[in-house]
Amino acid sequence: MKKLLLFAEICFVVFGLTFFTGGLTPGATTDGVDTGLVPEIVVTTVRYFIWFVSALLLLLNGKRTLITMRRDWVLWILTLLVLFSFAWSDFPEWTLLANREMAQMTCFGLYIATRFSLREQVKLYALTFTIGAIASVLFAVGLPSVGLDVDHVGAWRGIYGHKNTFGSMMVMAFLAFFALPVERPRDRWIKRIGIGSTAALILLSTSRTALVLAVTLLALMLFYRHYRWRGKRSIVLGSLGVLIGGAAIVTVLTNWVALLTALGRDPTLTGRTYIWKVSLDYLLDRPLFGFGRSAFWSPDSPYPRAISSYLSQAFRAPHAHNGFIEIALDVGLIGLTLFLICYVSGFIKALMRAYGSKHPEHLWSLGFLTFLALNNMTESYMLRLANVYWVLFIATLLTVKQRVPIFDDESELPSLTRSYRELPQAQVGKVREQV
Repeated sequence: MKKLLLFAEICFVVFGLTFFTGGLTPGATTDGVDTGLVPEIVVTTVRYFIWFVSALLLLLNGKRTLITMRRDWVLWILTLLVLFSFAWSDFPEWTLLANREMAQMTCFGLYIATRFSLREQVKLYALTFTIGAIASVLFAVGLPSVGLDVDHVGAWRGIYGHKNTFGSMMVMAFLAFFALPVERPRDRWIKRIGIGSTAALILLSTSRTALVLAVTLLALMLFYRHYRWRGKRSIVLGSLGVLIGGAAIVTVLTNWVALLTALGRDPTLTGRTYIWKVSLDYLLDRPLFGFGRSAFWSPDSPYPRAISSYLSQAFRAPHAHNGFIEIALDVGLIGLTLFLICYVSGFIKALMRAYGSKHPEHLWSLGFLTFLALNNMTESYMLRLANVYWVLFIATLLTVKQRVPIFDDESELPSLTRSYRELPQAQVGKVREQV
């Protein structure tokens, strides 16, 4: 019976993750207006089914849910700020409608963090993206009108709404396979096949952003896998990171136009810099709390039309093309600050786990958080619409802040943390309870 229930939960998580990636609505547009081959009533039913089941499972495991939630109070302050942003929105009904997505994503991400360990999560992510990759190949080959991006000749979009979205999903699949734990000899072959296949699909997406992200993450993961100093907070490692990052930033800034021209882009990033500038100018009108979630880009909002005047009268900007600016527009500088506190604290925890453990699954947290930041520099993949990025951010953040010893070499534990054996018996139960 327990195995059957576990199998049902695994199916539910994979189903839910696939839904939030957009994989259950092939042919849908990325703005969520057209649901493609699936009727709107079906999409709505699935959305509320996932929300209801995940909320029910959280209630049935109330004690574990509260323990998980206590790992990051700032995250819940940010969540409440977003949910109550309808109070100062110019379009409160629109913001309330959009906030259903926020509640659904957060609830599902909390369920994953509460129910599954990091190792189990990585396996579930790899399985989800494998299904998405196989389905994408079938659609691209068997139904090219859906599987190929009609706006970009030769580009694959698979079961997702755009070639860039497909490329982004395959980058996460690439990362999940790289972090997949090896428990049996055949797992090594699964990792290799998965990494090779997702790399090929990234190339087929023709997404330059996805390709750059994949190469960057591969370099980062290889560095931490081979050169991590287990159990030591190395100032040398930190200095290397600063040096490499600083060198990369200087190189990009000093060769900005040349690099973009080499990539076939214009220095304005296809109009993005104009959108950023005008959006930030409008943000100065409401700097503290922003405009309310999704209100800035609502159909009745005058701001997208004003931005269009800088680019083309026939073009209506759908979003800020930058996840951090998008958060600021939704909940102001206060909301953005809360998000950055959550992100930076989670990144530090992920960094410690990445070089403090020999288990590959600990590379997932560092890799995903790095991917999230880089991917949101030119796209709005954070709070906009219902998406898998916020779900994985919630799950990763709450998992990486779990209070457990993370270093494999127990000889190093006294200087960093204390193992269960060193704690008084009365405290052992409390620590295990927090896990």
